[in-house]
Amino acid sequence: MRYIEQSPDRAQDICRAICSGPVPAILVTRGQAPPDPLLKVARAAGVPILITPRNTAEAIGIVLHHLAVHLAPRVRVHGVLVDVYGLGILILGESGIGKSECALELVARGHRLVADDSVEIRLIEDQLIGGAPPISRHHMEVRGLGIMNAFEMFGVTAVRDSILVEQVVRLVRFDPERPFDRLGSDTASWEALGRSLSLYEIPVAPGRNLAVLLEVAARRRLLLRHGRDAARDLREMLAHRILENTPRESQGDR
Repeated sequence: MRYIEQSPDRAQDICRAICSGPVPAILVTRGQAPPDPLLKVARAAGVPILITPRNTAEAIGIVLHHLAVHLAPRVRVHGVLVDVYGLGILILGESGIGKSECALELVARGHRLVADDSVEIRLIEDQLIGGAPPISRHHMEVRGLGIMNAFEMFGVTAVRDSILVEQVVRLVRFDPERPFDRLGSDTASWEALGRSLSLYEIPVAPGRNLAVLLEVAARRRLLLRHGRDAARDLREMLAHRILENTPRESQGDR
């Protein structure tokens, strides 16, 4: 602005140069009033002028953050995203297996819904951030009951707009012939946008409380974050016991 004001004879030419080319908008910081030549040229060129009271560095930081969010690579996934103990859990599974019902039970237990049915995942600063498309935000569909608004039904604490996705759970129909991990030591993975997340496959069967199982999965993830692994500790304890009970001669032979 000072440059334009200090060159009144060239102000019109300077403003035309600023507004030439594909200029999406002009951002004026520190609450300054745009000079009249800039207003006239911008209006003629159809370039909007935005004014903010923030300083230049703050304004640039905010603009860059919004551009990073809105222009980030993204993918849509059929599933449900919930916040359980502050942990973003993506629930996958075939249609009708009970994903939304599980999320509804979690919300009733005090956790938060992020997205139901359609989950939009973006890669922002090397992290997978999940949320709901604007048209379906805060809504969920439960077979037999239809569409409901979790915000209106459970209150503001029952929903959130987005969350870092840290754990993936796939609900699968129980099959006695299919082997499932019994110790929790076999780590499967799920990939999106070039990033890999740990995956639990939880069999669905009558009598299994899926909401409680997801709470346990979240607690286990939080414990792993702090270096506590029950499966690893059990293996180490068993190995130590076996070593203690092995005769010294046998150990020497090894």
